[in-house]
Amino acid sequence: MRLDDEAESQNVEDRRGGGGGGFRVGGGSIGIGTIVVALAASYFLGINPMTIINGAQMLQGNAPQQQAAPSNAQPANDPGAVFVRRVLGNTERTWEHIFRTQFNQDYPPPKLVMFTGGTQTSCGMGQTAMGPFYCPADRKVYIDLSFYRELRDRFGASGDFAQAYVIAHEVGHHVQNVLGISDKVDSARSRMSREQANALSVRVELQADCFAGVWAAVAQRDNAKLIEPGDFEQGLTAAGAIGDDRLQQQSQGRIVPEAFTHGTSAQRQRWLRRGMSTGDVKQCDTFSAASL
Repeated sequence: MRLDDEAESQNVEDRRGGGGGGFRVGGGSIGIGTIVVALAASYFLGINPMTIINGAQMLQGNAPQQQAAPSNAQPANDPGAVFVRRVLGNTERTWEHIFRTQFNQDYPPPKLVMFTGGTQTSCGMGQTAMGPFYCPADRKVYIDLSFYRELRDRFGASGDFAQAYVIAHEVGHHVQNVLGISDKVDSARSRMSREQANALSVRVELQADCFAGVWAAVAQRDNAKLIEPGDFEQGLTAAGAIGDDRLQQQSQGRIVPEAFTHGTSAQRQRWLRRGMSTGDVKQCDTFSAASL
């Protein structure tokens, strides 16, 4: 990606510089065993991993503390921070254009929070081990930039566009929230079995992948120099690397389809590609699709 000429977003909050050690929160730390249990509960029981981690913190007497930069702190200019601000800035301008032309309404951009280790959110305690995520309650995207190193080294998905796709996917969840899709899904999920709720979550995540593809397509139309040869392939590689089937096979040696919450590698690639090839939000209706 060629981001040199991209204006940086002002909606980035930097909470880094406090957590150290990966899993440290507040005055103590959360053990790797707790993280493993939380993720396992998410796969097999449909429990939000934040619930278990927050409970462990309370038992340990470690009240979550928000890592926040001083109010007079200057924006960090390390390459990672600059990259995030430029990508987010591009998503803001692109989605503002999409909302104006396709929905005839304004686009309220999300905030993006960079953190290290753990940070408090309106959805509970956020942890590095959860990967990047979006909290609809405070309309913020959260990311520990160390995830990009894991994406490259563990999953073999490298490159600027692969990293931008991660942000674009979470911004896709914000778009769902703004359009009222998230509220409808939450209402439906409350009346479902765990397996049905997981299946609905897959459609939510695949739509966010498709929205990420729509962003890329429209951004390329607006600036032909932004997307370079091979960039889209980087995104597809990243999407395939974090499919439920692949992650389950790596972590537990077997695949449990009824526990899927994000979709298979093939499904994630298919919907990302659909967004990239059409640039049309209407083509991202995963909820009506007979086949994913």
